[in-house]
Amino acid sequence: MDKKCDQCTIPFNRPFIIGKELINIQEAVNRRHLAGDGYFTERCHRWLEDKLGCKRALLTHSCTGALEISALLANIQEGDEIIMPSFTFVSTANAFVLRGGVPVFIDIREDTLNIDEEKIEAAISPRTKMIVPVHYAGVPCEMGTIMKIAESNKLLVAEDAAHSMLSKYQGRYVGTIGDIGCLSFHETKNIISGEGGALLINREDFIERAEIIREKGTDRQKFSRGEVDKYSWLDIGSSYLPSELVGAFLCAQLEEAENIIRNRIQTCHLYTRLLKPLENEKMLLLPVVKENQSQNGHMFYVMTRSFDERRGLIEHLMHQGIKAIFHYIPLHSSPAGRKYGKMSGNMKVTDRMSDRILRLPLYYGITEKEVATVARDIYSFYGRCIADYFNELPFGA
Repeated sequence: MDKKCDQCTIPFNRPFIIGKELINIQEAVNRRHLAGDGYFTERCHRWLEDKLGCKRALLTHSCTGALEISALLANIQEGDEIIMPSFTFVSTANAFVLRGGVPVFIDIREDTLNIDEEKIEAAISPRTKMIVPVHYAGVPCEMGTIMKIAESNKLLVAEDAAHSMLSKYQGRYVGTIGDIGCLSFHETKNIISGEGGALLINREDFIERAEIIREKGTDRQKFSRGEVDKYSWLDIGSSYLPSELVGAFLCAQLEEAENIIRNRIQTCHLYTRLLKPLENEKMLLLPVVKENQSQNGHMFYVMTRSFDERRGLIEHLMHQGIKAIFHYIPLHSSPAGRKYGKMSGNMKVTDRMSDRILRLPLYYGITEKEVATVARDIYSFYGRCIADYFNELPFGA
């Protein structure tokens, strides 16, 4: 983290403790089991299965790890193609490139910044094995259309739901609609454990192999449950288990998940209310959520009118002690993306939106006054006074 970020009075993100995190960690130590798959990890598994409705949940050391297991479960081979958006984190592609797969990048929708489902079929070839939709900013992709395309073409679907814990599409939690779902509990996400993730398995025939892959290619899970008298090396795999300390911290966060997400959604609503006048004047654009979707307050961003305007706004906010940041460099334009992947169609929306997006501070516990302060300084950048738009200044900003 650079010095400028350290000096910010309103940071972009602030990790937090909300409940029994430290108590759970002490209990884990007292239980004398700090390696993977202890008491608290199992509690997390049960919580995810019961709450989300997946067939099996397995904690991993990261969402990256969950994506890598997905590639192994799909038996990705050299030259197999995986359709995904270019506007995503590198792990979405890397997990499949490691198995010899070829990411096929397609453009995103202008409204939600999610994969453009209408461009998927044109990207399908005889080598296509999988579709990986990314639910950007916690807003669900059009999973109904995506699943129909996958079904008719006999393709697997792995949902990259790193942003999307407890977001819903047509009443179903994202991550439980495709064959596989991948969650993140990184410190920048809604529910956190520092580093961490989870694999959500929605097919019975994937469960046993997923357990083996996650446990270094062995059937140690069966051994732990007393189903075999010794465990052996059965398949390729790696050590994808998180420490029990991670599970202990995460367990406390999951217990407060609804409160955390409610708080973040309220913050997003406040940002929307305060910044809507600037959108009405066409100075910037605000996020879009469709009627059949429920988002989880993961991110609040604005779209500036140009790259230079975004750069100026970032600098203006930084001078006021506010950390706002842009997001991904599109994978299709990165050196590794050009080397290992390929494009299907043009990336006009991806290129345009990635140059203009600016993410505002958002974390559990950010105060209404801090949000209003961010909004006030955005108004000042555009030569406007927030007091001109509201009869009463919100929260004394």
